[in-house]
Amino acid sequence: MHLRPVQFVDTPIGRDGDVARLAGAMLWFAAYEVIAGKQRRTVAIADVNQVLGQDEAAMRIHRAITTPRAPLLLGERVLRLDQPHVAGILNVTPDSFSDGGTLENDPGAAADAGFDMAAKGASLIDLGGESTRPGAKPVWEGDEVARVLPVVERLVKSGTIVSVDTRKATVMDAALAAGAHIINDVSALLWDDRALEVVAKATCPIILMHSPDPAKGPHGGAGYGDVLIEVYDWLDARIAAVVAAGIDRARIIVDPGIGFGKSLADNLALLNGLAIFHGLGCPIMLGASRKRLIGALSNEAPVGERLGGSMALAMKGADAGVQFLRVHDVAETVQGVRVWRGCKDQALVGR
Repeated sequence: MHLRPVQFVDTPIGRDGDVARLAGAMLWFAAYEVIAGKQRRTVAIADVNQVLGQDEAAMRIHRAITTPRAPLLLGERVLRLDQPHVAGILNVTPDSFSDGGTLENDPGAAADAGFDMAAKGASLIDLGGESTRPGAKPVWEGDEVARVLPVVERLVKSGTIVSVDTRKATVMDAALAAGAHIINDVSALLWDDRALEVVAKATCPIILMHSPDPAKGPHGGAGYGDVLIEVYDWLDARIAAVVAAGIDRARIIVDPGIGFGKSLADNLALLNGLAIFHGLGCPIMLGASRKRLIGALSNEAPVGERLGGSMALAMKGADAGVQFLRVHDVAETVQGVRVWRGCKDQALVGR
């Protein structure tokens, strides 16, 4: 049994009992698409108790979808999760698919780039020292630490919230000791045997991203029967394993892994079905900025010419209630979110 919120409305005013609020966000929906195997049907929110009330699993998912997400406590900083946050991508690698190379050996310039993104409205900076593009070679953990640590130190000293994009326990350890607030692991803590222990001990938020075979690398896999359901179920099982290992569920963020071991059709299905992932009961991160699928849909536009597509996908994420938008183009995305928020505010004031 899976539930996907559908039939979103501008405002709950005058619709008591007919709509539900999505995860404490500024979004309300009037029905679920109920998915059971190959069977799909629509159940109105007004009929949920009558139609699904005897199904314990369905009601558990319903509660997960409609329960507000707890704010993230990050040292002296707090991130409320009632509207989308922009996470600025900062790569200090020589071979990132979109913007690597220019900041690899200059921690000062890299930190300045992070400061600039924060000044433009990024709620946090997602710092990476190893490329995850297809075909990228693994980086020795010592080199990765040397790349990210000086930048983490500079950003944290300024009061910037920092997540570190790594799958290596040694890098996690060093970054957290330097003050990093969040770990973002494309392998969902499956690449390094020590990673789960490090994150559990640190009690920091962790972003678990889906990829088909994370122990081998983020771009494997042999295809899907129903990508939306399979990615959901994989993340559900991974959350359960991580919670069993001692990590607080309230500190888990999920990422469906757009572009990682997935075809164009797979990626589009995930984007169309994003709201289903609220059933996991965790905040959602969407990382679709400048991805290959944008080029595939726009006459093979090169990486530097994918702003329009990146914005379209970011706004699709906002409309699905995603709490974190991981992007390269911070100023433009922040502006888009502000306009989106303005529309939501007006709907609540009245027509």
